Amino acid sequence: MEHRTVLISGASIAGPALAFWLARHGFRPVVVERAGALRLGGQNIDVRGAARKVARRMGIEDDIRAATTGEQGLRFVDERGATQAEFPVENADAGGFTKELEILRGDLARILYDRTRDTTEYIFGDQITALRDHGDRVTVSFEHGADRDVALVVAADGIRSRTRSLIVGDEPRIRRFGLYGSYFTIPRGASDSAWARWYNAPGRRAILLRPDNVGTTRASLWFLSRQRGHERLGVAEQKALLASVYADAGWEAPRVLAGLAHAEDAYFESISQVMAPRWSHGRAALVGDAAYCPSPLSGMGASLALVGAYVLAGELSRHADPRDAFAAYEKRLRPLVDMVQKLPPGVPWIAYPRSRPGISVLHRVVRLASSPLARRLGGRLGSSPADGIELPDYPNGG
Repeated sequence: MEHRTVLISGASIAGPALAFWLARHGFRPVVVERAGALRLGGQNIDVRGAARKVARRMGIEDDIRAATTGEQGLRFVDERGATQAEFPVENADAGGFTKELEILRGDLARILYDRTRDTTEYIFGDQITALRDHGDRVTVSFEHGADRDVALVVAADGIRSRTRSLIVGDEPRIRRFGLYGSYFTIPRGASDSAWARWYNAPGRRAILLRPDNVGTTRASLWFLSRQRGHERLGVAEQKALLASVYADAGWEAPRVLAGLAHAEDAYFESISQVMAPRWSHGRAALVGDAAYCPSPLSGMGASLALVGAYVLAGELSRHADPRDAFAAYEKRLRPLVDMVQKLPPGVPWIAYPRSRPGISVLHRVVRLASSPLARRLGGRLGSSPADGIELPDYPNGG
């Protein structure tokens, strides 16, 4: 293509990662972000399998390692705070909760931004409102800025992508699980340590507390509900809902709710997957959660974003016609996405028992799973979907 400008919507993980590789392949990336500045908040994410190889090729693996949260593993606790089972980070390869490269989402976004800001034009405080594909270029309209002609457009703006519908319409299906999650930061408490703690309360509720690397604690509240639409409430209404749902949850719920009341970074979502029959149309494509969000239940969102960005940019470097590149990108990545999005039977319901006897059964199950024998068998027999793709070697691909 003679005109090499690629406009990317979204400056979280997938967008800057794509910008990195596009610049490496000789394209001119431009990233537009609806927020007024880089969004540095967020909870723990991990980088594993093929994504770790991508990070190594980008030269950021050491940066990620230096910014890890230091989490030692996950403990299941009861209402008294007593540990019922624990999964240390050493067990990560056998399916453990905590991975070796565990980092805050905002820290990874900052690393990617720092690596791309000299080769990428960033536009904050604006968003795409219309696309007109002329066959040889795309005219993009913005909420605030003037129209621009670019070679390609890529939506990398997350599960709630507004650009996605401009590219593939209403084709994608949002698969909801009836599970809601809220994430926020609270002050570090005397009971907090380098271990993450998971607590189940009757009524299909759970609390997760995780350490970070800045002296605070990352809290999340999870509950199953057949009622839809909680994610569309305002922030104040969502906080009131959570205060009501967790009023009698026990354990450290009062402390967590007190922290939630003052939290300025509270985020609330309906846990979902994006099931898109295609990831491109004409000169526009989707990448990351906008295309194939696997949900937090998989633990693979950030890893898929890094791998998808690498493959998409690489295929664009190989093909003169972007439509051929998009087809090759989807053909190569679709099997991995299908594998990651296929969750085990009973998920998420099995992790959120309704009654105290059900919680006791869950604790017995996780105690068995955390036993030395189970860990050894997991290490020998377990395979991670994170490794479910062989990374191609692209020119200038690191």
